[in-house]
Amino acid sequence: QVQLVESGGGLVQAGGSLRLSCAASGSIFSITAMGWYRQAPGKQRELVVAITSGGSTNYADSVKGRFTISRDNAKNTVYLQMNSLKPEDTAVYYCNADGGPLVGHDYWGQGTQVTVSS
Repeated sequence: QVQLVESGGGLVQAGGSLRLSCAASGSIFSITAMGWYRQAPGKQRELVVAITSGGSTNYADSVKGRFTISRDNAKNTVYLQMNSLKPEDTAVYYCNADGGPLVGHDYWGQGTQVTVSS
């Protein structure tokens, strides 16, 4: 089992920045990719950015150039640096880990609220 614990959400004005953290623990050896998703009220959960074990990244067009994903393997932590925040970025943000083919499912964090005021 893998446990993902998020932190760093909060309230920020438009144009401001936040950094989200996701600390992973447990049987993390099987993870093939990690990422961040978000879900706004009444909307489907959507991919924000993913990073593979090889370091390749895939950003949603809506956040490209503003958000950056990074990893600290020594701390088993993945980060999401969010700059130039917009009100439409308001959502619950979830950390995600792909368990790989032997696990066959993803792991999810508990979610952290990000609210951007205009």
